Amino acid sequence: MAWRGLHLSKPSRLSYADGQVVVAQDDGEVRLPIEDIAWIVLDTPQSTVTGTLLSACMAAGIAIVVTDEKHTPSGVALPFHRHFRQGEIAQLQTAMSGPLKKRLWQKIVRLKIENQAAVLTAAGRDGARTLAEMARLVGSGDPDNVEARAARAYWGYLWTDFRREDEGDRRNKLLNYGYAVVRAGLARALVASGLLPALGIKHASVTNAFNLADDLVEPFRPFVDWLAWRTADEGRPSRDDLTIEDRRAMAGVLLATARLGSETATLIVASERAAESLVRAVEASLSDALELPAFAG
Repeated sequence: MAWRGLHLSKPSRLSYADGQVVVAQDDGEVRLPIEDIAWIVLDTPQSTVTGTLLSACMAAGIAIVVTDEKHTPSGVALPFHRHFRQGEIAQLQTAMSGPLKKRLWQKIVRLKIENQAAVLTAAGRDGARTLAEMARLVGSGDPDNVEARAARAYWGYLWTDFRREDEGDRRNKLLNYGYAVVRAGLARALVASGLLPALGIKHASVTNAFNLADDLVEPFRPFVDWLAWRTADEGRPSRDDLTIEDRRAMAGVLLATARLGSETATLIVASERAAESLVRAVEASLSDALELPAFAG
């Protein structure tokens, strides 16, 4: 099972040999078994990847994330048609009923808010009880938009003088980097489970190829928030650009620990379990079958 990621921030030449990803840099060469790797972040314009390696990564189900000139993740390469029940699962997904979608969205939003409350507790901030109460108010389909009201309260409790839309705030840069990595991990898991990432539960943008990933990412976001809070010196405001250390820290978010029922697992495992369980939920028309990660602190 894939369990590790690569974050490349120095000039690198990537190739494939003997079942291994070969990373050659000026100071030497590293070889890693391809079956151990779940995602690769190419966080430098001075990187080259051979066609043979790209083909091997797609066959192995590895998500390859690329960044723009500001070192912000801007795209992801994913395999397709990897599941033996691809057509059957796609038909079930497209036939999903409205009531089931509403119950699934209720579960997703409720756990997102509960995870936000847990982050506030871990950070020693006020507001955890308020958010826990709000989570209980989420109805089927969240018709009262409790998610948005909880988000406003959550950011106000977690960080002072913070606006989520302020692109120059270092805290937002950390969040955006981490969210993109988790989104790529979820898209990878969805494809591996035979699901179509473009067909969402709540998100339905005709220009978004990852509506379903954007649905499932919601309860994963607080894990990114917690890592960003720690990386930003407990939320200290700053207008600085992200350092290599910042980007490397956020690229590792999929290795964070989560609770899955009575078990603990990394977020990369949680993303796979979420995708696999969504298939079971769709097959059985049962929202309780969906497994999502709870924040473990």
